[in-house]
Amino acid sequence: MEIWINPACSKCRSALSLLDAEGAGYTVRRYLEDVPSEDEIRTVLGRLGLEPWDITRTQEADAKELGLKDWPRDEGARDRWIAALSAHPKLIQRPIITADDGSAVVGRTEEAVREALARSRR
Repeated sequence: MEIWINPACSKCRSALSLLDAEGAGYTVRRYLEDVPSEDEIRTVLGRLGLEPWDITRTQEADAKELGLKDWPRDEGARDRWIAALSAHPKLIQRPIITADDGSAVVGRTEEAVREALARSRR
């Protein structure tokens, strides 16, 4: 399992605490420092079953500066969104947990983190 975190994020810290309490094995990726490439973002989106706008923090200052709320949310704009997430990783929703079965979840709730745990233990 890998978890993309921002150490300043309370949801990330909660997810790490739960993983530790469950004795889960995982790798931490501080994605603001170890920025995911566009291809890595595409891969994670495929694992999540989501589109880039689904994992974008649209209330961040960078999002407002880029005018993301006015960007189209369709296949034609997908690469533009992915490029923005890679160029401005602060816009990526967190934490993202990739499970060992090839799936992934946005671990903002205890239930989502437990789902990733269950998938990794199968």
